[in-house]
Amino acid sequence: MQTKAVLLNGPKDLAVADLALTDPAQTDLVIEVRHSGISTGTEKLFWSGDMPPFPGMGYPLVPGYEAAGEVIEAGAQTGFSPGDHVFVPGANCYDGAFGLFGGAASHIVTGSDRVCRIDSGLGAQGALLALAATARHAMAGFNKTVPDLIVGHGVLGRLLARLTLVAGAPAPTVWEIDPARRSGADGYDVIDPETDTRRDYQSVYDASGNGALLNDLIGRIAKGGEIVLAGFYAQPLQFAFPPAFMKEARFRVAAEWTPADLTATRALIDQGALSLAGLITHDARAIDAPEAYRTAFEDPACLKMILNWKDAA
Repeated sequence: MQTKAVLLNGPKDLAVADLALTDPAQTDLVIEVRHSGISTGTEKLFWSGDMPPFPGMGYPLVPGYEAAGEVIEAGAQTGFSPGDHVFVPGANCYDGAFGLFGGAASHIVTGSDRVCRIDSGLGAQGALLALAATARHAMAGFNKTVPDLIVGHGVLGRLLARLTLVAGAPAPTVWEIDPARRSGADGYDVIDPETDTRRDYQSVYDASGNGALLNDLIGRIAKGGEIVLAGFYAQPLQFAFPPAFMKEARFRVAAEWTPADLTATRALIDQGALSLAGLITHDARAIDAPEAYRTAFEDPACLKMILNWKDAA
């Protein structure tokens, strides 16, 4: 079985290529991908060559962990049927390429325990489920506290703000340095951090991935306050100890989502409590992936780029 897939041969060396798929087992699904998202966090680091050593990394690789599509073959032990619509967090199913994370392809073979049924009506928004589950996991982690300050009004920052409101907590403040990204808020304020004089935030969630902000964030928390690192950081993190000592600052690293987060997030979406509207700003045909990836990573107006795999096979 063959598939069209985005293939990253090395830093900034990206093309759409034909790859052979591994044969499906009785516990596997074959999925025809309709939409896949481009991550401006981890995928950008693979694309630029700045990703630190990461398990399973190597070139050539198929990127992508945000895919939504339709089951076209279902093994006898899967519990799925052809026609089911699913979210797929990537797959390692390629002959001659690393599947890291393996979701940017027209067809995928993956174990049924990795996918999640979704409403077909979600369309391209179905590919956003991983980001929404990532935001949920950050807020549902150990000794959780909801954010009262969120740094960054990209897709993750917007989802964190929406989930804070869904939880019934007070509306958070969101920092955003790019004026063009301050729009799109509903029920919370997005401000230029230079205009913020507060120094008593209890819980600050950094969704920017900018580790250079740590000293500033430490100065913004109340005594005993928490800083949640919800981004992905390519460089070692460091901060001045005396201010953190005086604040008795706490730091929490938000890891990747779990299956329980995916289930809980899907329920919020199905119930209409969490909206994914307004998060996709760009889309492109899968065959135009090289330019689409560059736009996703270099155009600040692009919140989320979605590849459309229709007619790509």
